[in-house]
Parts: sequence; C-alpha cells; structure tokens
Amino acid sequence: MKLAKKPIFPSQCRAARALLNWSREELAAASKVSRAAIADFETDKRVVRERTTDDLRSALEAAGVEFIPENGGGPGVRLREYRGG
Repeated sequence: MKLAKKPIFPSQCRAARALLNWSREELAAASKVSRAAIADFETDKRVVRERTTDDLRSALEAAGVEFIPENGGGPGVRLREYRGG
C-alpha cells in the first residue's frame, strides 16, 4: 500500500508554479491532472482527492520544488537549486 504524501495547500501549488515559470497546462502535462482540476484546487473552488494533491506534489518535486512545512511560520516552497531564469 502506497502511503499518501503530506498534502499541499493551494497557495503552495500556485507559488511552486511561479518558481518554475509553469502554466497550469504545463503542470497538467507533468502531473496527469486536468487543467480544470488544478484551477479549481488553486482557487479553492473545490477540495480535490488526496491522490490529486499527491500527483501535483510529485510532479512539482520532480521539477525541483521543495515543500516547506508550516512549523509555526506558515507553509512555503523553494527550489532545491537555482536553475537560472
């Protein structure tokens, strides 16, 4: 049985895309999640399935994004290494 990853927040997804300079279409292609589901998630229009956030997180992490836990300071994202651009 595959363990679920720690969920991500909509704001983290938007910030991660901005760091990568990715459109929703690019994230959809990388994650195999529909652009509409990504838009709904990022704008808090609906709660998505755990598998959906796992797929989004996996695609963003594979592209170099690191998710920072809340730890009292609020959740965030950063790039593991700067790639220029």
